[in-house]
Amino acid sequence: MPKFRLISLCLLLALMVSSPFQSLSYADEKEKEKDEDYYQMMKLFADTYEQIERNYVKDIDRRVLLEAAIRGMVQELDQYSSYISPDDLSRFNQVVEQEFGGIGIQVHIDDQNNRLTVMTPLPGTPAYKAGIRAGDIIDSIEGKSTKGFTLSQAIKILKGREGEKVKMSVIHKGTDKVIPVTVEREIIHVATVLGDTYKDDDAWDYMYDKKAKIGYIRLTHFSRHSAEELRSAIEDLRKQGMKGLILDLRFNPGGLLSQATEISDMFIESGKIVSTEGRNSRNRKWEATSKGTFKDFPMAILVNRYSASASEIVSACLQDHKRAVIIGERTWGKGSVQNVIELEEGDSALKLTTASYHRPSGKNIHRFPGAKDTDVWGVTPDEGYRLRLTDDELEALTEYRRKRDILDHTAKLDTEFKDKQLDLAMDYIKEQLSGKNKPADKDADKKAEKKPEAKEEKPAKKAAAAPGPAGNTLVIRTT
Repeated sequence: MPKFRLISLCLLLALMVSSPFQSLSYADEKEKEKDEDYYQMMKLFADTYEQIERNYVKDIDRRVLLEAAIRGMVQELDQYSSYISPDDLSRFNQVVEQEFGGIGIQVHIDDQNNRLTVMTPLPGTPAYKAGIRAGDIIDSIEGKSTKGFTLSQAIKILKGREGEKVKMSVIHKGTDKVIPVTVEREIIHVATVLGDTYKDDDAWDYMYDKKAKIGYIRLTHFSRHSAEELRSAIEDLRKQGMKGLILDLRFNPGGLLSQATEISDMFIESGKIVSTEGRNSRNRKWEATSKGTFKDFPMAILVNRYSASASEIVSACLQDHKRAVIIGERTWGKGSVQNVIELEEGDSALKLTTASYHRPSGKNIHRFPGAKDTDVWGVTPDEGYRLRLTDDELEALTEYRRKRDILDHTAKLDTEFKDKQLDLAMDYIKEQLSGKNKPADKDADKKAEKKPEAKEEKPAKKAAAAPGPAGNTLVIRTT
């Protein structure tokens, strides 16, 4: 018997042994039929694998075949389930943890000179301390010119183990002088809680309106430390006498369920936060606790069509409990929970949809394939506060925010751009503080009724692709 045939049969036997239908001594006829079907399907897979490996016109790596088979299976499930290969696992973990070994800069390929350019240093990081500035051209890394470098090539070299040093040369904006810089890598923590602008000490300023004492906090993802960061920011605002809060979840694609429930619990004293139901996982329900609740100020949450998953859990929870008014436009509509299951002893993983979640009111959030605009899905802003931006307005908002996120005190900030959704939230908070309870824009709903909304964006086909602003082609990577 050929060696590969023997391996295939051993694989098939192993699958049969692990099958839930293995105990034929007491199984009824129906279970026996299932067992036979399972055997035939596994045999089909093993035979196909063997034929391709042995007889295909070109030699093909066995792992490539196996990973292709896994991806093929996952593609038959839903858009949020995916196989994470060993090559992709590190990047996936960095997105979840928001931590990695690096120097602490955001970089991009400048479209004017096609050179690797610093978008901004991250406050307190090795690059920041070494004097690397926004707009610097990275001329070389470890003695190699970066001309023609792709972002992936640059990131691969700049990232590394904590304590290791990387040699670079940079050209400061507005000069031609090449300056050598040696930076020691550290564990970089990418903040997910941001303000509107930086303060003089380069920390985020969360107090948006210092006269009215209205705070403004952006949450970009729900990663491992998001709840901790958010609580710290709110406590900082309270020390400054904050009277109202705007939480911006626009463009937030979601993240960890644990962080969504913990953040929701910060703002309500009791009641259901969210519940989950799965076919082969126990149903769960999260309830709020009174300890540590922030309850003595009005609150508005900004959402848009790219607010998804954990963003929808928080906004739905606070809306159902009437703790915050939701302002903006209907959210993405992702009401499913993915578990990350380790494979190959942690070298690869399977991100698998195992349950669906439900808001406290019981209303559906998930946008199923073929769902219409008239169906119930996502989180819809409160009456009087539905304000949808066009794609051009969204792109302008993205560019406006990107420029304000650059740590450069010499840059002139744009004061002409008007964030209509943020302005509406400010009006709401101010009216609440003045004792008024009417919508800030009384005609917002009427205008929406007269003018049909643009069609909702369809979900991305690839499970790993997070929702993002339409038309935004600028690619920025952090290292």
